[in-house]
Amino acid sequence: MTAKSAGVNTGHGVLSLTVNGRSVEAKKGYTILEAAVSAGINIPTLCYFKELNEIGACRICVVEVEGYDRLVAACNTVAEDGMVIRTSSPRVREARRMNVQLILSEHDSDCPVCPRNNNCSLQSIANDIGVFSRPYAHHVPKNTWNRNLPLIREESKCIKCMRCIQVCDKVQSLDVWDVIGTGARTTVGVADGGTLDDAGCSLCGQCATHCPVGALHERNDVGRVYSALEDPSIVTVVQVAPAVRAGWGEPYGLNMGEQSSVRKMVGSLRQIGFDYIFDTDFAADLTIMEEGSELIERLTHRDEYRWPMFTSCCPGWVRFVKHEYPQFTDNLSTAKSPQQMFGSVSKSYFAEKLGISPSKVFCVSFMPCTAKKHECAIPLFKDSAGRPDVDVVLTTREMDRMLSENFVDARNAPEEEFDSPLGEGTGAAVIFGTQAGVMEAALRSAFFLVVGENPDVDAFSSIRVHDKGWVESSFDIKDTTLSVAVASGLQNTRSLLKHIEESSCHYDFVEIMACPGGCAGGGGQPIHDGKELAFARGANLRLLDESSCVRFSHENASVQKLYEEYIGKPLSEKAHHLLHTHHGGWDFGSLTYLNSYPEDSIGP
Repeated sequence: MTAKSAGVNTGHGVLSLTVNGRSVEAKKGYTILEAAVSAGINIPTLCYFKELNEIGACRICVVEVEGYDRLVAACNTVAEDGMVIRTSSPRVREARRMNVQLILSEHDSDCPVCPRNNNCSLQSIANDIGVFSRPYAHHVPKNTWNRNLPLIREESKCIKCMRCIQVCDKVQSLDVWDVIGTGARTTVGVADGGTLDDAGCSLCGQCATHCPVGALHERNDVGRVYSALEDPSIVTVVQVAPAVRAGWGEPYGLNMGEQSSVRKMVGSLRQIGFDYIFDTDFAADLTIMEEGSELIERLTHRDEYRWPMFTSCCPGWVRFVKHEYPQFTDNLSTAKSPQQMFGSVSKSYFAEKLGISPSKVFCVSFMPCTAKKHECAIPLFKDSAGRPDVDVVLTTREMDRMLSENFVDARNAPEEEFDSPLGEGTGAAVIFGTQAGVMEAALRSAFFLVVGENPDVDAFSSIRVHDKGWVESSFDIKDTTLSVAVASGLQNTRSLLKHIEESSCHYDFVEIMACPGGCAGGGGQPIHDGKELAFARGANLRLLDESSCVRFSHENASVQKLYEEYIGKPLSEKAHHLLHTHHGGWDFGSLTYLNSYPEDSIGP
């Protein structure tokens, strides 16, 4: 008798099973794993990721079924009425131990220097099932990856679970990763043996957040930040992205929907020794002023522009459109992302306020995103002296590692406010970190710029979607009906772009975020294996918006002061110089290999 493959759970009715001597009821169509989980019975898994990777590759979830001559993978074997299942028999335990030992025979197990140490599914499972020896010959492949890339792949740590392949294919539709080689040489690598540029990688990092071990991770740039901190002639300026506050405190059990967690974040960073701690929310509000004004300019000169206008905040999306749909490159808003606007302002306006040379300002971004490491290296984002707007980007995970390295007790850190003047943000800026947040923030202020009064703060809530695909809507603003669309995740984005190309639909403004759920689910956020937390984090950002005293970008007093003292007005000549760019001005294939970093500054 052989096991049946799992199918879509569309069946009806109830099955009666016996699991470890217990009577268990399960829905028809459930796999054995789903039936066990529904009954509170734990079966260990490694390669499994619900609705993404249910292929039984690792064989860790094997169980014994009475009447079956072989052990079967619980994750992709459909439960049948009357099944008698044993999840922890001597035969099962021995098979699991052997399978883990075989995986370890080809795995670099130097755990203390792995970025996933203490947060690694293989490490946890080996401990849980009692693997305390490695009886098989140890053959670890060599790492040949270029370590200047924002995204690092460790060949020696890959366990061939295929999750990276599945998320890149099913969720992001990029097919960057694939099974390569044959026989004993079979492994996972860039499709067709190419490079990340050849494969059109967006650098979104979803493969890294879905990897159960340390085979994929961001380039570690923490050493460069410490070098700046230790230089007394350098002024270190930090900006923290909206979505970071939705995830940074997860390892500490903090409630991310409370303003106190934001203040604890500032208090924690202060203990590392940064000179100024600012909020990217300030630059998000600034982005709305520029991007919203640009939208109005385009609408009043419709024949001079291509439609729809796309948001340009997300570097993963910008890479995607330049590689996959270059015909839409000119549709992108010319506004820089909030990260790059902040860097530009910090090295001009803020440097002048301090009375120091821009060369003495070292701008560090804490971002939820791996693609931001690429964005800050784009040659266009430099001043006339060749200085980058942003010097270093660290992910949320790198931020948490810095706190750990400095023994900061984040849970009990003092609550402090962001510094001024680049630390003031609004609720509209906070929601930049979640799907449809940029669109909603832009519409709130576009309405004001056209009508002269604020709309109801929830007037555009219909674009807040938490399901698959994309959402479209239309809003009347004075004498204009504005048609908009929102998508997150590159598979959804591809579907939307095809829809725009192939149908007679007309949109005026479209928001795209490369990562499902927006930046809250970014590739640099904390990893909780097997869990998708983008929408839960996004909901916390919405709570922070609701509790904000100011919820409209155009009411940010510090942004108003910046225009009064320095820029003049949105879309002014100075605004174009500092805050806008031309996305066609850089080549997609020229920026994969970035500036060379000393090996001791890029980590393992």
